[in-house]
Amino acid sequence: MDGLLDALLDWVAHLNWVHFVTIPIFTGVVGWLINWTGLIMLFSPVRFHGVRIPGMREVASVLPRKVQEVPGLLQGGLGWQGIIPARAAKMGSIAVDKAISKLGTPAEFYQQLEPDKIAEHIVTVFRPEVPALVDQVMRENSPRLWRDLPKPVKEAVYQRVQAQLPDVVGRVTTEIGIHIDQLLDPKIMVIDHFRENPSLVVRIFRDFGQRELDLMVRFGFIFGFLLGIPVALADAIFHQWWLLPLLGVVVGWITNALGMWLIFEPPEPRKILGITWHGLFLKRQEQAAEVYARIIADDVITLERIGDFLLDGPRGDRTRQMLATALRPAIDQAAGVARPALRVAMGTRRFDSIRDSVAHEAVGRTITPFRDPEFSAQQAEKIRVLVAERTKQLPPRDFVEMMRAAIKEDEWMLYAHGAIMGAAGGFLHLAVFGVQGS
Repeated sequence: MDGLLDALLDWVAHLNWVHFVTIPIFTGVVGWLINWTGLIMLFSPVRFHGVRIPGMREVASVLPRKVQEVPGLLQGGLGWQGIIPARAAKMGSIAVDKAISKLGTPAEFYQQLEPDKIAEHIVTVFRPEVPALVDQVMRENSPRLWRDLPKPVKEAVYQRVQAQLPDVVGRVTTEIGIHIDQLLDPKIMVIDHFRENPSLVVRIFRDFGQRELDLMVRFGFIFGFLLGIPVALADAIFHQWWLLPLLGVVVGWITNALGMWLIFEPPEPRKILGITWHGLFLKRQEQAAEVYARIIADDVITLERIGDFLLDGPRGDRTRQMLATALRPAIDQAAGVARPALRVAMGTRRFDSIRDSVAHEAVGRTITPFRDPEFSAQQAEKIRVLVAERTKQLPPRDFVEMMRAAIKEDEWMLYAHGAIMGAAGGFLHLAVFGVQGS
């Protein structure tokens, strides 16, 4: 026993303490740098920055699948795009599957937007446009008849159409509600918007998770320092030049993995070694839900974007045809008792042509108020409350998956980045201090 103690004391006496102590300091600083630069890799740049290289796309197509995931490679570019914005569309898809779909069917969601109030707003906006609409259609289809009509008769036509507006618009909003499940696809709407605006996904993380992300960077130093202690012991015992770079790879990989674990795991509070652990994002799911709901309501699922999707989305032609069909009977009613006489005077074909023209022209104008930013902002509060409520109710595991979806496939890049930086730190220490005991 005394011999072992003497050997230990002799080992301590001959130890190069500057060399020994600087190793965990190096690994701590490298751990901090790994997590700090890792966040830059996650979020920046929002759009791909790099150069296009002829033949790169063909070369990338035969590389291992994991390598193909590096942003830009499959598009023939060499450069970088932040991992999260590069996977914005996938996060949108998961967000719909995990949270937005739980708002209910599009029809149930539409009812939350109070179609009656939408109809009132459409009537208010549309009423002043009626004379111009009627004039435009009549000049195109029956210019001579319309020109010869006395002004009081024209005014009577305007007034009759305006009087019919509440019924007409009510029919339109009702038809939209009945067919909304076939006309509106929230998943396509969200995915397309996230793909076109990847900065929104960055905002979701930054707006509610910046505190946790900053904490992860600080923990990088702590993890790196603690992991550096056994590295220093191994270096002091074996005196091999390759140990520091090799163990630096291990330290860098583990530091990044621990940082990701700290944010997302465990989803439920769990005791480990007597300490209760809970993913940092998960601790604030309620606050996160409020931030997430605000971004969704203000920028993603807005009444303005619903109107755009209905008219200009992949099912826009179907929307226009459906609304025109709904408007035709109301336009017949607007003609009132004069309808038979008008048919005789103008001919059935021309009368029907005018009616159809009014219907088609009116379609766009009845949806245009959806695009009113002020009215859309008023409706956004209902959407925000609904999304926040459903997101708070998500099981923690689903909430984690929704937030982590944009990262998970590409986490290996972060770990590889940590490993490379860890090895670089080992080589730097070796260059400055040499091998222990040499």
